[in-house]
Amino acid sequence: MDGTLIDSAPELGAAADRMRVVRGMPSLPLTAYRSMAGAGARGMLSIAFGLTPQDAGFDELREEFFRNYEACMLDGSHAFEGVPMLVAELVRRGLPWGVVTNKASRFTLPITRAMPLFASAGAIVCGDTTPHAKPHPAPLLEAARQLGVAPQRCIYVGDDQRDIVAGRAAGMRTVAVAYGYLGAEADHTLWGADATISLPLELLQWLAPA
Repeated sequence: MDGTLIDSAPELGAAADRMRVVRGMPSLPLTAYRSMAGAGARGMLSIAFGLTPQDAGFDELREEFFRNYEACMLDGSHAFEGVPMLVAELVRRGLPWGVVTNKASRFTLPITRAMPLFASAGAIVCGDTTPHAKPHPAPLLEAARQLGVAPQRCIYVGDDQRDIVAGRAAGMRTVAVAYGYLGAEADHTLWGADATISLPLELLQWLAPA
């Protein structure tokens, strides 16, 4: 979802940056946060405070971040250019589609309910829908089940290496996106995806003919 279908980096960055400001630290620009937006709280706290999940106090700061994000997550998240046209074409072709995200249902469901983009989605699988999150294949297999499509007939699209690992483990074809939140250190050519797209509409060439 984040980094593939919608751009939520401004809200994620704002939630973390607010934590810096209330502690008397200087604000950071969105560009500092954007490349790590796909890593959620872990990524935002690493930029804001240089913390890792193993550091003392991380869990408390993560919950503070979650509260901040919950308060602003509907303020400006929007679809990447071309995504609404892609979804409309999927619907026109009668191709079922859905979302598998590691974002918890606490955040995913309000966002997908508020954005018209997701009205036609046949599956919304969150990070806590199944006992395992990506890169485990369980969430992808659950989405295929909800869609009524055999995994081997699915294409899974994502902007992170864990997406490609999960897709391959689920027996799906995989497509890496070279837009979204890919940081300077990410090399999608090493992920082992079946294809890479630079724009959302490029996905159409990998789907059934119209």
